[in-house]
Amino acid sequence: MKKILFAVFAIFLCVPLFSLPDGYSVAKLGMDIDSLKDALKKDYQFGYRGDRDVSLSPSDGQFLIETDGAKSGFSFLGRCWFQFANDKLYIITLNLDRTKVDHYSVFSKLCEKYGNPDELSPQKSVWKDDNVIFSLEKPLTLKYVDAKAFNSKKDSSNVEKTTAEKVRDDFLDSL
Repeated sequence: MKKILFAVFAIFLCVPLFSLPDGYSVAKLGMDIDSLKDALKKDYQFGYRGDRDVSLSPSDGQFLIETDGAKSGFSFLGRCWFQFANDKLYIITLNLDRTKVDHYSVFSKLCEKYGNPDELSPQKSVWKDDNVIFSLEKPLTLKYVDAKAFNSKKDSSNVEKTTAEKVRDDFLDSL
């Protein structure tokens, strides 16, 4: 009986306590550009100044909104980027203010809420589920990615590996 209870408890510890976030505050993956603009205007911490923060890539119709939370007074956010593809928000990048919060505190809180990362390296920690790829990257950046949109873009890309990438893969395969 003790072994069964221990096994159930161990499984419980491995399961994230909450599903992965689909964004931060008012910014959520899948939003259209007008909804995000309206939402950012209402949340001071992003430092959104209006349409002058929006740019368009003319070749592929992708939109990018850049904000600077440091200009909004008291905020834990620095520069933030919101990338759109097919008229939907699919990547949110938030640079956190390193003078107000540290990497270890953020990492510890994320592990407490979402369990251990699925991928861990000196550069970043990554949590994944079917809908969201969520990462904490050094020095102190949070990234929320719509997994389905990202994988769709990746699959439709016809970019081949460079010779250096192929040689690197061959080397790693030889180990």
